Amino acid sequence: MSVNELKERHMEATDTLNSLRQQLHQKRLLLLDTDVADYAKSQGKTAVTFGPTDLVCCRTLQGHCGKVYSLDWTPEKNRIVSASQDGRLIVWNSLTSQKTHAIKLPCAWVMTCAFSPSGQSVACGGLDSVCSIFNLNTPTDKDGNVPVSKMLSGHKGYVSSCQYVPDEDTHLITSSGDQTCILWDVTTGLRTSVFGGEFQSGHTGDVLSVSINGSNSRMFISGSCDTTARLWDSRVASRAVRTFHGHEGDVNSVKFFPDGNRFGTGSDDGSSRLFDIRTGHQLQVYNQRHADNDIPPVTSIAFSISGRLLFAGYANGDCYVWDTLLAKMVLNLGSLHNSHEGRISCLGLSADGSALCTGSWDTNLKIWAFGGHRTVI
Repeated sequence: MSVNELKERHMEATDTLNSLRQQLHQKRLLLLDTDVADYAKSQGKTAVTFGPTDLVCCRTLQGHCGKVYSLDWTPEKNRIVSASQDGRLIVWNSLTSQKTHAIKLPCAWVMTCAFSPSGQSVACGGLDSVCSIFNLNTPTDKDGNVPVSKMLSGHKGYVSSCQYVPDEDTHLITSSGDQTCILWDVTTGLRTSVFGGEFQSGHTGDVLSVSINGSNSRMFISGSCDTTARLWDSRVASRAVRTFHGHEGDVNSVKFFPDGNRFGTGSDDGSSRLFDIRTGHQLQVYNQRHADNDIPPVTSIAFSISGRLLFAGYANGDCYVWDTLLAKMVLNLGSLHNSHEGRISCLGLSADGSALCTGSWDTNLKIWAFGGHRTVI
């Protein structure tokens, strides 16, 4: 068979594949006869009653000298780690606002940080394309710095996100601008699996975020500049389990829903969305119309413990609290007293769901506590 004949057969097969994909897309659209909000309304559900006094800023964590890019809570809820453009990781006591560690980083351009499940170590990564691990129990050197205990090298682009596998200090997953995600063995410093890259089912743009399923730690979601989110099984690195379409801009943040069967996304297109990993369907879109038609990008998202609330941070400094069931915005933290004065770059909920922490380009972090009769939603 000649080269031209092979090219023709390849083109025919590609056309057939695209046609089948389109048919499948149309079949799925026919099945989407409603969304979460419309179904909830038909069942007589009522919106969450939420006022400004139900969520108040109880602490402002001041100490960074540059934009805050990332934060993470420990499982025991009373410590937070933050990463800033000032080239430092700071570990905070969230109850007292005191700093327990201020770690000078090998590379100042840090983009992500995460606590290990035990809370004994922190990981971070950024433009140096390396994920650095620090053991918080390690004695400081002569200059008072915590030395790097492990450097995970293997990405060919910046490290955009990292998360430890639940209940394991020995494994974590990173995402990168090289269009891949990597599962690492922290003990050896070696790559266990690479997701994407040369594989056709991988991302075609920078991967910006990852979220591991709390109910099944073998499954994780990634969000990318290619406007898609993809579901992966860590046991099968050769292909994504499913690809989720719908966004029209970079997917900056992904987060699993508490039940593990769904996940949320936040995008440059100004919307957050809810997807079902079992059917591949988009269940709901959360977006707010602005009078000037200027829709700010969503930078970070998190769900409440029950999943009834979705917290979304925006590039203009707003932080919306969404009722996930009725797709209704019930509170904007950006309009409250003592709110941030810059872009909300990251946010996260404490393990027990009693407090929200937001980080901003204004160099500060703020802890928002549920007041009144509310403790956990």
